[in-house]
Amino acid sequence: MKTPADVELAPVTGAWRESDASGDRKFSRIGPVPLESGACIDDVTMAYETWGTYDGSNAVLILHALTGDSHVTGPAGPGHPTPGWWDGLVGPDCAIDTNRYFVVAANILGGCQGTTGPASLHTDGAAWGSKFPSVTVRDQVRAEIALSDALGVDRWHTVMGGSAGGMRALEWAIMAPNRVERMFLLASSAAASAEQVALSATQNAVIRADGHFHGGEYYDCDRGPFQGLDAARRIAHISYRSEAELAERFGRHVQSDGRFAVDSYLTYHGAKLAHRFDANSFIVLNDAMNSHDIGRGRTDIPSALSHITARCLIAGIDSDRLYPLYQQQRIADGLGIDVDVIHSIHGHDGFLIETEQVGQLAQRLMDT
Repeated sequence: MKTPADVELAPVTGAWRESDASGDRKFSRIGPVPLESGACIDDVTMAYETWGTYDGSNAVLILHALTGDSHVTGPAGPGHPTPGWWDGLVGPDCAIDTNRYFVVAANILGGCQGTTGPASLHTDGAAWGSKFPSVTVRDQVRAEIALSDALGVDRWHTVMGGSAGGMRALEWAIMAPNRVERMFLLASSAAASAEQVALSATQNAVIRADGHFHGGEYYDCDRGPFQGLDAARRIAHISYRSEAELAERFGRHVQSDGRFAVDSYLTYHGAKLAHRFDANSFIVLNDAMNSHDIGRGRTDIPSALSHITARCLIAGIDSDRLYPLYQQQRIADGLGIDVDVIHSIHGHDGFLIETEQVGQLAQRLMDT
């Protein structure tokens, strides 16, 4: 396997390459991770970051969404093309106070920011590429449990996440109930819906249709499937925002270059992701999200929820059209609690943007 290192996208003319720009990341070799499929990924490396000091009872696990990573808070810099995705929520004297809590965030199994994924080197010396096996949300949690063991964290004060991170937080509370004292789920679901699967499958198909995809074996090519990943991200980004926000911000405004302003906005976000993310990882992680169903193999969703012993807070966003509120209501009903509603015009991305509201909810749960 490769030496732990960050991976980053080369300029537009190149494909993916490894880099030693690891930023503030730490790396742990957690050994083999057996998968639900029956396959096994040997010698897995997990990339993670930590803030604060562990006192044996104050560990908080933050789980990122689809294209996030371990850089929850902190400035952009080497290895981190953008600032922390929850800056203002996590840090000294913030709602998730790193003077008080030991905060851990790991890059997801199958990702492309230091944790073993399709861009990592296989034992044959080449990138995994298309050989990287399918993983499920439960496989990803199993890897995170192994990292917790390596860090010496037997029980988490709080496990939290939004979107795909919420899926893993929920599975943590079911798979390892004795290790989760509190669970905070935002803008997520008990099972991927037909529409969510349809959107993810369409995004993956767009990437595979790019002539530079080469069946996933593009790492030694001069160019990777940038256009496909760009277009897939644009499709995804529409679902991340609300129709009301797009109407208010852009309407039918046409720029001086003749393009609709909303088209330019989506092009920006598509290109931005295509220059920091791996297309194969995007596909692997989308497929993992599509696997999400806590009732699978556990009779049904209510039966799965009955395994949870953690104190829980379930929150949704009133303008979220990708993970609408009824999906969080279903979880809350199964747990016998109320749903907390975050008010935002920003749609699904409200869990990243509305840090004041999210912080108030986090504090309420963590202080009880």
